[in-house]
Amino acid sequence: MEIVAIIGTIILMIGIICIYDARQITKKIFSFGDQNEAVFALKVTGFIISIVGRIINYVIVVILTLYNIC
Repeated sequence: MEIVAIIGTIILMIGIICIYDARQITKKIFSFGDQNEAVFALKVTGFIISIVGRIINYVIVVILTLYNIC
């Protein structure tokens, strides 16, 4: 269970990094002129990834407290 919680936390951190560093990431990856659409897409993707990571962590916490495994 702890491994799944660590994986959820890593996914959450990847999503937050995508949101925070979207402008720098798109400058490195894409070379076209209008990068605003790519920045927006990366921020939305990072937001969705961070929600998925948080849901994984929340489910693990609920399972642990439900069965008193803590």
